[in-house]
Amino acid sequence: MSPTLASAPGSCCSSGVKHTGTPVGRIEDLGGIQTYISDPPASATTQKVILFLSDIWGSLFINNQLIQDYFASCGYLVLGPDYFFGDAVPNHPPGRDLQTWLANVKKPAVDAFPAWLESVKAKYGTENTKYCAVGYCFGAPFVMDLCSDGSVVAGALVHPTIIDESHFEKLEGPILLSCAEDDFLFPLASRRRAEDIMVSRKSTYYLQVFSGVKHGFAVRGDPDIEMERWAKEESARGVLQWFDRFTAL
Repeated sequence: MSPTLASAPGSCCSSGVKHTGTPVGRIEDLGGIQTYISDPPASATTQKVILFLSDIWGSLFINNQLIQDYFASCGYLVLGPDYFFGDAVPNHPPGRDLQTWLANVKKPAVDAFPAWLESVKAKYGTENTKYCAVGYCFGAPFVMDLCSDGSVVAGALVHPTIIDESHFEKLEGPILLSCAEDDFLFPLASRRRAEDIMVSRKSTYYLQVFSGVKHGFAVRGDPDIEMERWAKEESARGVLQWFDRFTAL
């Protein structure tokens, strides 16, 4: 088996701050998965799509909805599949065992994803549409696969989990890694190993590391703490600017 670089979600993935705001997207069924859809401004002239592959809190969690709305406000159609089928972390009863839950939800999510993606591309087209994908935590391996098979023009990983060396050895498309300095699920040695592989393959990549924050900062960081608020917002800006670069080509 390929050496693990980013471990499976852990206890740190189950905590954080719930944000406030009013989501402006809608929820529709795409390919058998309830999907959060956030539309770009009516003035947008180029069809650009972000596949938003969420952490274990799910694409319908308000924090994730607000991030999707931010990307949409900057000119992208954003699609966030609820590949947990209503069973994401916010809906868990107290005391539910995380690892048992993960063991039960991972395969259904992976199995359902290809049909969802096929439905997305059938609806939104492939000739004049540019697709990008961002994966937070649990969503990271989906993005790595999309960046390896040419399904997207660029990808981004944000405090990733469930990644091994083979993901980077197969990487073909451009990838951004947005990471916390203090992340025991994707620690310094793993980041450096990932970079070594990308350098050896001459990959197109961008690595940003934020000090003073931990795993989950880009979704559930505390907006009342300046360091966490800035890192969260800057991570989102970085992802957006990365995608802008490749959708403009």
